[in-house]
Amino acid sequence: MFIDPMLLATAPGPFSDSRFIYEPKIDGHRLIFSQQDGVIRLYTRHNNDCTRQYPEIADGLFPHDIVLDGEIACVNPETGVSDFEAVMSRFQAKRADKITRLTVQQPAYYAIFDILRYKGEDLRKLPLLKRKEILANLALPNGSFGVVPHVEGAGEALFAQIQARGMEGVVGKRKDSVYETGRRSENWRKVINWTHADVYITGYKKGEFGWLAGVADERGKVRPAGVIEFGASPTDKQAFYGVSKVLITGEDRDFVYVEPRRIRVRVKMRNWTRAGMLRSPVFEKFIV
Repeated sequence: MFIDPMLLATAPGPFSDSRFIYEPKIDGHRLIFSQQDGVIRLYTRHNNDCTRQYPEIADGLFPHDIVLDGEIACVNPETGVSDFEAVMSRFQAKRADKITRLTVQQPAYYAIFDILRYKGEDLRKLPLLKRKEILANLALPNGSFGVVPHVEGAGEALFAQIQARGMEGVVGKRKDSVYETGRRSENWRKVINWTHADVYITGYKKGEFGWLAGVADERGKVRPAGVIEFGASPTDKQAFYGVSKVLITGEDRDFVYVEPRRIRVRVKMRNWTRAGMLRSPVFEKFIV
């Protein structure tokens, strides 16, 4: 049984509120775990079946039918921090032999933060803390399952710890919140631990909005570093296109290219990928 998950609103910054609990934000992808009549199915937030990609989770049989909400992740054994690229390699694996190999090399971990159905009952209308109580009393089927810990009220203190460890962020949830299926709600708020970088704009998309980003390599040459698609206001875009007209160096079917060291911007992002690319960059301001 797939249940469309409750989605997170974005808080402007860390906050503490006695009406909320706070959890570490796990850097993986959303996973709905469904067990009905002894049959287990795993779904992404977009209702894509990914059961075969995570056999260590799909083998986790509970004594009763259940639907859980959580995050699937791979933990870097050196840092103890979730590795987004590793879990993406697990998610994208299709061949049975590769899935088997990655299960050993990059074991997945299911971090559970909510329980939606249990023993045939729909729990979504219960307050969050009651659902958490039921979840805490579950016997988990194997070591690939765990329950996300939480603290009450101390969101800013938890965020400081998350920053120190280089983790993704914090989620604040109202203690009395029901599970709002398929909705983005202010009752659940994420606070991302952003990384910042200064990059060059080297071109732009001809179709939908997107600025090509570049950074200088060790030889001083500007190399591609991703595409900035979010954060720019209409005023920012107008300013860019006004300046870039005299900087155009060429174009192809999809992009127009500009002199690479003339326009510099600051972005916030989740992190750098292992390939040296910006992960989910968001424009903040021009650097003049």
